[in-house]
Amino acid sequence: MKITFLLHNAYAIGGTVRSTLNLAAALAARHEVEIVSVFRTEDKPLLGISGRIRLTPLVDERAEAATFDGGHDLMAQPSTVVPPAEVLAHRYTALTDERLRSHLAETDANVVIATRPALVVFLAEHGDRRYLRIGQEHLSYDNHVPEVRSALNEVAGRLDAFVTVSAQDAADHRTHLPRSKTRIVDIANAAPRPKSEPSDGRAPLVMAAGRLMPVKRYDLLIEAFAEVVAVHPEWQLRIYGQGPERPRLRALIDTLGLNDHAFLMGPHPRLETEWPKASLAAVTSEWESFGMTILEAMHAGLPVVATDCPHGPGEIITDGSDGLLVPPGDSGAFAAALMKLIYDEDGRRRMGSSARATAQRFAPGRIAEEYERLFSELREARVPATARIGRRLRRAIPPLMAKRPQDQPQIATQTTTASAPPMSQEGPPPLRPKARCRTDAEGTVHMAVSASGLFKERFTLVLRLRQSDSEIRVPLVSPATQKAPWTAGLRRGDLALAEGRWDLYVERGEDGERRRLKATLVEQRGLLNAALPSAGPVAWWIPYPTKDGFLALRTFHRSAHAEVEVIRTGDGFLRLEGLLHGVELHEDAVLLGLSRTTGEPDVETPLTTAADRRFEATLTSVPAPIGTDETVWDLFIRPARNAELIRMGRLADDIVDRKQTDKYPKARLASPSPESVGVRPFFTVTNDLAIGVARPAPAAQ
Repeated sequence: MKITFLLHNAYAIGGTVRSTLNLAAALAARHEVEIVSVFRTEDKPLLGISGRIRLTPLVDERAEAATFDGGHDLMAQPSTVVPPAEVLAHRYTALTDERLRSHLAETDANVVIATRPALVVFLAEHGDRRYLRIGQEHLSYDNHVPEVRSALNEVAGRLDAFVTVSAQDAADHRTHLPRSKTRIVDIANAAPRPKSEPSDGRAPLVMAAGRLMPVKRYDLLIEAFAEVVAVHPEWQLRIYGQGPERPRLRALIDTLGLNDHAFLMGPHPRLETEWPKASLAAVTSEWESFGMTILEAMHAGLPVVATDCPHGPGEIITDGSDGLLVPPGDSGAFAAALMKLIYDEDGRRRMGSSARATAQRFAPGRIAEEYERLFSELREARVPATARIGRRLRRAIPPLMAKRPQDQPQIATQTTTASAPPMSQEGPPPLRPKARCRTDAEGTVHMAVSASGLFKERFTLVLRLRQSDSEIRVPLVSPATQKAPWTAGLRRGDLALAEGRWDLYVERGEDGERRRLKATLVEQRGLLNAALPSAGPVAWWIPYPTKDGFLALRTFHRSAHAEVEVIRTGDGFLRLEGLLHGVELHEDAVLLGLSRTTGEPDVETPLTTAADRRFEATLTSVPAPIGTDETVWDLFIRPARNAELIRMGRLADDIVDRKQTDKYPKARLASPSPESVGVRPFFTVTNDLAIGVARPAPAAQ
């Protein structure tokens, strides 16, 4: 059987994309599966795609691609099929109409499944009865604007089936469409078991993920977390995703002073490596059609605290067993539920184990079987009643007399000669290495390397520092069997890696061929429990996948380091707190700001020190900026008079680029000039701390 999915953009990140790829991969084990992506915005799908699935884009929006469709005449004309009120209607044009019609007319699929309202309408109006036409609802009946809801109601009768992801939503559809002959059923989304290790429940971290949209109520989560931090200041919150709510959420974090506790992480293509870093998952939505992130968190062994909203959470979570359900819109109740599990570590672990068991109910194989049963029943329903009766009788009544061999029809056979054995390949096979790596609580990076061409040979792991000729070579340990990976352990005590970014390669000893390592899973969870050394050189390594999918290592190496743990801004002050590593603090220690313009230490303030190498510094005034633009000072600590300056920054844990995640509001400080100045603390591309100083903009006349 051939099954085709119509997807808006398979190259993007989103819940519908993720769930479609999961289901398609499961069905591809037994069927021919194709995903038709109306739009192509990237060279490769950001979420990855099974090699057994055919991916067919219709309209190429990559401006640099030879197949770019931006200049096509039909791109300037709106779609005549897609409902204008559909949230993405502006993306659909006469060109998408033409190519969708053409594909639906020419496809040889047995089943076509549309995954969003625009495509459901298109399939209903331009699909063909020679294949099954199935619409999917990834929202819910009540959460479409009236115009889109009316359009879906109007075309529902032209489909063979309409599938919702929750039982309650299927019931809602049946209630609102009582005369529809279309089969309305509920089949949950599929969530595959992740390959990454589950959470160990040790990190004081709460995680949430999803589009930054008003319906997700991340504002309520941030407000609830402010109550948590007041009692448990060691806990942090990470929210993964992108969307229009980001500026408002950023402002709320600033207003509540949660900049050291709540972080907007942006989108992430492999959340399966992020969930295990946390100890709790949070869902504060006003409604959820299903709740893919709930299942992903459960797979990682996290109990989920969720609002008991329509329709998803209550159909997945068993309150008190694998998570907690909280009344929607109540930040106080949500904070109390989080703190209940924060206090009860044993209960948290028990719920995490139950959550992993719950997630197995939604295994892709099981969900694929439900779709296969639906396909079979729909095909059966299409057969005329008389033909169905005859077919059942033929299956039920055995033949009266078995045919003798001589009565069997003779089938012509074709004699073939044995093909010649394939010519032996000269030289070793191509080298295509890929690696899975993880970090432990000691900061060691454990590598497992596999590829074609990596057996019964000598191989070396090569680390090459970018923009440098520096290389470090580490022998790979050969596996006991051909299917096992080659391994290496990169220990900070054994290797002296200069600060920077290192690209990783595998080199074959026989012919010297070298290929860059592709990243599979990069598990950084161990870094959340690791610690910077208190004495000696400070080394910190973070493995990460690059944007093009290769494995890299971000390294920091300093004789001493001032780790900034707290940054507070307010009217008249900027306060910094942290811990010094690699050197002792003296009573005359000071904080210095070196101007990027002059190179001079124009900012200076004394440190308040403690015996355990802790420090605190408060800035109340800074020099006025030079000229009209912002002036930048990089911050250092001088631990004693005439001592070497030590850079201030934030290196510890798993964040490669803090410039994107660690944000702070401006402080208004005094200066020698008549007016005060705005001081903006920020992290640089090297995760070091700096301040930008600018005069306030003149008031509007």
